[in-house]
Amino acid sequence: MTIATDRHTETSPATTEAAGPLTGFTVVDLSRALAGPHAGMMMADLGARVIKVENPGHGDDTRGWGPPFVGPEDNPQATYFLSCNRNKESIALDLKSDDGNQVLTGLIRRADVLIENFRPGVLDRLGFDAARLHELNPGLVILSITGFGHDGPESHRSGYDQILQGEAGLMSLTGSGPDDPQRVGVPIADLLSGMYGAYGALAALMERERTGRGQVVRTSLLAAMVGVHAFQGTRATVAGQVPQAQGNHHPSIAPYGLFSCRGGKVQISVGSEKLWAAFSKAFGIDGSRPEFATNADRVNNRALVIEEVERAFATYGAETLLEKLDDAGIPAGKVRSLDEVYAWGQVKSQGLLVDVEHQVLGKVTLPGPPLRFFNPASAEETTRRTHQAPPMLDADGKTIRAWLAGAEEAD
Repeated sequence: MTIATDRHTETSPATTEAAGPLTGFTVVDLSRALAGPHAGMMMADLGARVIKVENPGHGDDTRGWGPPFVGPEDNPQATYFLSCNRNKESIALDLKSDDGNQVLTGLIRRADVLIENFRPGVLDRLGFDAARLHELNPGLVILSITGFGHDGPESHRSGYDQILQGEAGLMSLTGSGPDDPQRVGVPIADLLSGMYGAYGALAALMERERTGRGQVVRTSLLAAMVGVHAFQGTRATVAGQVPQAQGNHHPSIAPYGLFSCRGGKVQISVGSEKLWAAFSKAFGIDGSRPEFATNADRVNNRALVIEEVERAFATYGAETLLEKLDDAGIPAGKVRSLDEVYAWGQVKSQGLLVDVEHQVLGKVTLPGPPLRFFNPASAEETTRRTHQAPPMLDADGKTIRAWLAGAEEAD
């Protein structure tokens, strides 16, 4: 049997024109909601052919998550679904039926990566445990994302983003103070578990080049949240402190945060003693006084620092203040609303907005992929330039079935 590592350079009859480092690879995406679909979209953005397998009738749950919905009243489209499914194909399969089982088996044989975010054991009960998957395709990389992990005393629990933000401590670090826990404004546990999963799958593909065999890559929303505790984690594990929310000011650097000025607010980051000297000189602050002499002193006297900085900022409007900060070499910025972000020339210059043609909505603009690629030999950017809209349910079912039938004949 030819394993996937020998097949990934074949030309697939995908309905989308792809370009990127994963061109020629095929991903079967059994996941729903956000964590798994985000991982699949990342791979699609890199040029992989991503086949999204959905339940017949209603498809991925996110097709019904709204408002907002856009489009005609008799065929509304959820903007949530549009956020995490670009550059994919869709096929509707009842995985409990003989037909669904047969088609999925065919897809597994042809795939390089399979993504799933069922609860532990669900895929096994459908007849596709890891041993069976690797019997069908020894080179298959299986990306499995759960809520609380694949084993352990609470592995059976359903994983939803905000629940994991709380359970994994992130909400205790976010908010105006210890008594005001807040969720992050995007589903960060879902997004980060998808990102960790995607890079784990790519690492497994690289190892497959050496070994010829795939493996199972496991992550979870819990793991993703603990994985980004960063310096807050070592404050707890090494220093024995219990970090708490403290609003818009950095717990270990001062001044670093959101400060009021005349008629507005700005953010500054004074992350070194050199910057502090430049900042205090520019704004007439006695930076050498004992309470401000070192970063540790400023952190310990944060309230005094904030008071002094905001007193210095009080006569400046936000735009004038930002110009002065820039002249002094101080990292600074404003707090933009999303409409301001998407109208910003810098965002557009980085390819962070893409136009796609949707089957129902026509031309729509989506937030785009965050990676760019450049070939120094040719001095040309090799980033994918064309993108496809998220698919309608089962839009590619006939094409995929025909491809599988032809692939079976060829084998």
